[in-house]
Amino acid sequence: MVFTHVVEQSDCQGLLKNILMRRKIEHRITLRKLVMFFALLTLFGIIYFGYFCSDNRCSLSYNPKPAIYSEWTVMNLLSTNITDFKSAKDTGTGVSYIDMQSENQLRFDMNAHDVMVFLHIQKTGGTSFGRHLVQDLDLQRPCTCQRKRKLCYCFRPSRNENWLFSRYSTGWKCGLHADFTELTGCVDSELDKNEGKSIKRRYFYLTLLRDPVSRYLSEYKHVQRGATWRMSRHWCGGHPASLEELPKCYNGTFWTDVTLNSFADCPYNLAANRQTRMLADLSLIGCYNSSYMNQEERNRVMLASAKRNLLSIAFFGLTEFQKLNQYIFEETFNLRFAVTFTQHNTTLSAVYKSLLNDEELEKVKKINALDIELYNFAKHYLFRRFEKLRAKNPNFKERWAHLGQLPSQTAFDWEKEVETEAADNEVNYT
Repeated sequence: MVFTHVVEQSDCQGLLKNILMRRKIEHRITLRKLVMFFALLTLFGIIYFGYFCSDNRCSLSYNPKPAIYSEWTVMNLLSTNITDFKSAKDTGTGVSYIDMQSENQLRFDMNAHDVMVFLHIQKTGGTSFGRHLVQDLDLQRPCTCQRKRKLCYCFRPSRNENWLFSRYSTGWKCGLHADFTELTGCVDSELDKNEGKSIKRRYFYLTLLRDPVSRYLSEYKHVQRGATWRMSRHWCGGHPASLEELPKCYNGTFWTDVTLNSFADCPYNLAANRQTRMLADLSLIGCYNSSYMNQEERNRVMLASAKRNLLSIAFFGLTEFQKLNQYIFEETFNLRFAVTFTQHNTTLSAVYKSLLNDEELEKVKKINALDIELYNFAKHYLFRRFEKLRAKNPNFKERWAHLGQLPSQTAFDWEKEVETEAADNEVNYT
């Protein structure tokens, strides 16, 4: 009996060991199966998201919809360290300021196929700057201007080919006050059409920015007097913005006598953060389709794009620093103006700004927060560029003291008349 009990106990222990061993083996097999299953699932997910999933729903593929970039591209843009940006090759902004200052020195060549493109943002002093470009540059072949048409022929020294794309040289070929998105998708084809042939050109973009509060108030007073820029196309994604995307803030043809509160309260008023919007690549945010992404993300992407493009273009200036603008432009393009740029410190907007109460002023600042950040960003880089150019020039003091003084002066001049709404909705107020 004892022997039988010992055998049975031994058999039970052996059986238990076998059971435990089998369980361990089965557990390992199950674990391996799970690992293999999840590995295959992960692999399948990568393949699906990377190659088959539509861009509307997935962010890993780089398969953008027509004229609207994928989220991957947007995030790549935002993750780029803007201070380390070296070249404009991938931005569509043409030759950059940094390219022009590099060892290769991609200088503007009037005799080649180089073209300056002026991005004229409303109420930034662009009318005066545009006139300087066609009227006051010391050129081998100066622009010839027709006073009645307010149009100039700016041709290269050896042939009748445009070197300048601007309001006064070519007219509003890409739309009234065309923005970055409109210009970059339009300039090349318009010049081909104008000159009757396709040419490989290098583009040098120019623009001016202004203190956002002053610019906004200047636009407000301008609209209050009867201007609306209603002929602007707002072209993006292959079509102009629809009334559903961009409803009007007013009934009728004009918005005269509008109050500041009404002007500021309309969510579709493009005066707010106009400089950021006009410098950004709007295809990144779905053009004027506000449902493409939430407002916070939309603002973040638009501001990042505007900053990147600002550093990518050949020249930008600030309305409040006319002498710096002139010096930087002349040193960048190796061209000279025959006049000294005038600084207007007393403007209509400055007078009106002094009449605002604290609440009104804060309201204007709040709705132009993106422009304020962009302007401060631009101001930092403008002074940084000026300091570098000044340090490079051993004759800086003499150059600075005689800025705008040349042996010969241009004879052509336009009267400082106020242009009408019928002309093109542009009034020459600073």
